[in-house]
Amino acid sequence: MDITAIPTAAGQEWRVVDWVEQWVNKQKGIEFRKDKFGNLILTQTRKSSRKPIYITAHLDHPAFVVRKQIDDQHLEMEFRGGVNDAYFVGAKVEVFDNEDNRYIGTIQSLDAKAKPFKRVVVQLNKGVAGILIQDDIARWRFPPPVVKNGLLHAPACDDLAGVAAAVCALDKIKKIPALGNVGVLLTRAEEIGFVGAIAAAKHRSVPKTSRLLCLETSRSFPESPIGGGPILRVGDKTSVFGPELTNAATEIMNAQKNFSWQRKLMPGGTCESTAFCGYGFLSTCLCLALGNYHNMKDIDGVLQKNKPAKVAPEVISVNDFHGLVDMLKIVCRDLDKPRKTTLRKGLETRLTMYRKILS
Repeated sequence: MDITAIPTAAGQEWRVVDWVEQWVNKQKGIEFRKDKFGNLILTQTRKSSRKPIYITAHLDHPAFVVRKQIDDQHLEMEFRGGVNDAYFVGAKVEVFDNEDNRYIGTIQSLDAKAKPFKRVVVQLNKGVAGILIQDDIARWRFPPPVVKNGLLHAPACDDLAGVAAAVCALDKIKKIPALGNVGVLLTRAEEIGFVGAIAAAKHRSVPKTSRLLCLETSRSFPESPIGGGPILRVGDKTSVFGPELTNAATEIMNAQKNFSWQRKLMPGGTCESTAFCGYGFLSTCLCLALGNYHNMKDIDGVLQKNKPAKVAPEVISVNDFHGLVDMLKIVCRDLDKPRKTTLRKGLETRLTMYRKILS
């Protein structure tokens, strides 16, 4: 709940970075560093001869960045992320300066064709003499995170809930013997095309031998319901992920009794795992089913023009979140263990049993 309340935007993730760094400083056995692109890498101090496993998540969420102050009551901002045009004009936003002072305003106009990002003009409720535009961001105006009927409603679950899950999982994993090879990679600027992940993959911020478990909060569909358990995501709308790692995670989870989880494609967007696989890393994705994706309420109804466009807090299941943390612990624990069956072994057994039919 702390993390999903933090204002963040692509290129302006420093508030979340500060939270993570403060958390690491309170831990024993965890080291913190940044690569040259500002991505965060958390590793354990204990040594391991196993190939590294990195749990990855991204630090940003769709949000506004101030371009200039037009006058004492109007700001021009660009929107970094993917939200449909209908949701902008008339929506309330809150602007944060470097000292986290808040300024409330309303979007007056939208330039949807501006490059590289959409632009809006916001009228503030009260005039402000000056704003430090280089670090200032704004987001939709929502109440603080709250849990209702087992669901977390928060300003930014995507992907700050993933960051929280990664940190929680590492906290558990650091106590398990022989898992010193597990770390966390937190990337920047995912919402504008996962450029932090691309930079990390291209310049090998983590070893090429790493196995990457990418975390996401992905738009829920009827076949991937909120509350149905954490999801092993086999692909996205762009690609399918590494079959070796995906199949291994499937075998591990199939062996768990009384554990609620899902195995789905989740085609609502493109995941960082696509980028890592594109650069030759062994990668798959674990995710949470997300309601009000990118803060868009009633997406399909708005597209069909039978619902008004309104922004709303994102929604995830608390049980799904805790299940994701446990799922990460289980997969990391068992990934390098010998398994009773593999896909190849099963295929060979089937051929042996029925080979005579091919004669």
